[in-house]
Amino acid sequence: MNWDETTDDAAMPQADRPAGPAAERLVDSVADGEDQAVEAALRPKDLGEFIGQEKVREQLDLVLRAARARGATADHVLLSGAPGLGKTTLSMIIAAEMGAPIRITSGPAIQHAGDLAAILSSLQEGEVLFLDEIHRMSRPAEEMLYMAMEDFRVDVIVGKGPGATAIPLELPPFTLVGATTRAGLLPPPLRDRFGFTAHMEFYEPAELERVIHRSASLLDVEIDTAGAAEIAGRARGTPRIANRLLRRVRDYAQVKADGQITRDIASAALGVYEVDGRGLDRLDRAVLEALLKLFSGGPVGLSTLAVAVGEERETVEEVAEPFLVREGLLARTPRGRVATPAAWAHLGLTAPQGRPGAGGQAGLFGA
Repeated sequence: MNWDETTDDAAMPQADRPAGPAAERLVDSVADGEDQAVEAALRPKDLGEFIGQEKVREQLDLVLRAARARGATADHVLLSGAPGLGKTTLSMIIAAEMGAPIRITSGPAIQHAGDLAAILSSLQEGEVLFLDEIHRMSRPAEEMLYMAMEDFRVDVIVGKGPGATAIPLELPPFTLVGATTRAGLLPPPLRDRFGFTAHMEFYEPAELERVIHRSASLLDVEIDTAGAAEIAGRARGTPRIANRLLRRVRDYAQVKADGQITRDIASAALGVYEVDGRGLDRLDRAVLEALLKLFSGGPVGLSTLAVAVGEERETVEEVAEPFLVREGLLARTPRGRVATPAAWAHLGLTAPQGRPGAGGQAGLFGA
């Protein structure tokens, strides 16, 4: 296996994710139809209600207050980070704080410059345009966006060939909020035109507990502190996953108990759904078990590991591996995938002496 086979650890956009059961996991950070409907009811309405991302909230609050004091539209905002951390929610909060309407679209939906021109020309003054997965927008539309963001103007080309004419179209001042899971794919000219850039971090368990208590209140679910902590510890640092787990635990509590969520109820419920104490699900554990039991901790090539698990190569690399790497359970090396000592400990196994997984970082890289 070559080192070049590895990819960015950021979660993939929904359209790029592998199809099948692996794409429908309970711990998937991408929202499906049910999640989107529930999230609309659970979303905070202003910065005061928004939990976590303290630095981002503080900085964004200053940007919005200053814009309101000047009576001007807010600077363009770029939000980056993994799915499920609150980028769409923050875009709606920006519009609410500015007292402006919001228009929502996505990069994949804008395939031609004309698509973008139609959207821009219909914006109202001060309106917020939320462009999700902005890095997936087509290049012609991207180049049109440069001028729109900087000069609030676009050139509409009429005709073809030598007779084509560029007609300048003035736009009302607006605020673009771009969201991306892969900030590194944005070209520098586009990135530089954002007045405020923020990176969304994964949440700490204590922050997720606050998210869970708030969501439980809105869903009219009784949950104690220990129950919230149990769910938060398995939510992978992502509010979207925390809310999804809460709903599944609520279902279990209503059917199997008195409806109140305690630590024991939460643990039993998530055991039914095969989400363990660190947030690993069936696919994650299958990858680790194959790596440890069949290949003695590695190194092993990605394709070989995928065959052992019975999944597609892309599923293992793009769905399971990012979280396992982030948790320090798996390492990508030039020779292949290698289990870390933490992986052996998590599955309750003993690493063979002399294997990479038994010797810490020095063993991983042959130092």
